[in-house]
Amino acid sequence: MFRLAEGCDHPGDPLDDVMSLKSLLGIDVPIVQAPMAGFQGSALAIAVCNAGGLGSLPCALLDAEQVRSEIAAIRAGTGAPFNLNFFCHAVPTPNEAREAAWRALLAPYYEEFGIDPHTIPAGSARASFDSALAGLVEELRPPIVSFHFGLPVDDLLARVRATGARILSSATTVDEARWLERRGVDAVIAQGTEAGGHRGMFLSNDVHSQIGTFALVPQVVRAVSVPVIAAGGIADASGVRAALALGASGVQVGTAYLLCPEATTAALHRRALSTTAPTTALTNLFTGRLARGIVNRLMRELGPVNAAAPTFPLAAAAIAPVRAAAERAGSEDFSPLWAGQNSSGCREVGAATITRDLAGALAS
Repeated sequence: MFRLAEGCDHPGDPLDDVMSLKSLLGIDVPIVQAPMAGFQGSALAIAVCNAGGLGSLPCALLDAEQVRSEIAAIRAGTGAPFNLNFFCHAVPTPNEAREAAWRALLAPYYEEFGIDPHTIPAGSARASFDSALAGLVEELRPPIVSFHFGLPVDDLLARVRATGARILSSATTVDEARWLERRGVDAVIAQGTEAGGHRGMFLSNDVHSQIGTFALVPQVVRAVSVPVIAAGGIADASGVRAALALGASGVQVGTAYLLCPEATTAALHRRALSTTAPTTALTNLFTGRLARGIVNRLMRELGPVNAAAPTFPLAAAAIAPVRAAAERAGSEDFSPLWAGQNSSGCREVGAATITRDLAGALAS
């Protein structure tokens, strides 16, 4: 059924690897729905869970009551395991000089849309995993918890582990994968540079360390003993087959779900995704951290990566009113249109259909 690609010396049987991940996570098919903060809620997670995959709920933009509400909806909608995802970035110290320089760079856009920059608050709503969130995990006891940007500090991680939750995290390099394994994760998500949304990089900010999924996966498979989940550029059953042939135990898919009716993707974003092969780039303009999205006016005019952008997540506040004004005018020129390099799998069909089609790799 599967044939290892030439040069891949992964010693195990790909089907054994798949079974290992399915058993670990309690799922029927080795498909993980990528958590997409701002573009989904419980509905997408429920649909994927009920199709046999692992549905995920992103919590980075939710407060505690919203998380409780969404988990209640998930548990009412499915009896299958699900994943709660948290950011665990280092909280930056605000830098007034850098913030002022950033707002000065954005000044022409404030003028264009009639925005008074003095009315724009600083800060960001993106929460990093802390003691309160650890307490929420202890209260809600999700079966699986995943992290982005590394892992929380040891005592918080121990509290999550004590709930019995399986723990996943993203690695963008072999060194990151080894670091995660040493700290006891149950599986590593190998995130190639094709992936949409924020890069999970945490040991280095060097963009040159980032490589493609099908170069990264076999290296990570050889480097760690835990299951590896391939992420980035996988949009159909053939991509799933390729990832499994390289030793991955499963795949994580996000972009392919963005046009599903269960996703909360905005109309402007859906329109951009419907363009044939939209051009994407890594950018730090919208949040201060590298993330892949569809190229738009802001990225073209300021360059996709600009050193003036404050550290994640502080860059977001200054651009937010410009984005809002442009969207009210029907323009996506200042919106973060997160998407991976391969949007060919995006279809306006239910998430269950997407999941079953991806899982078709196992039957062909």
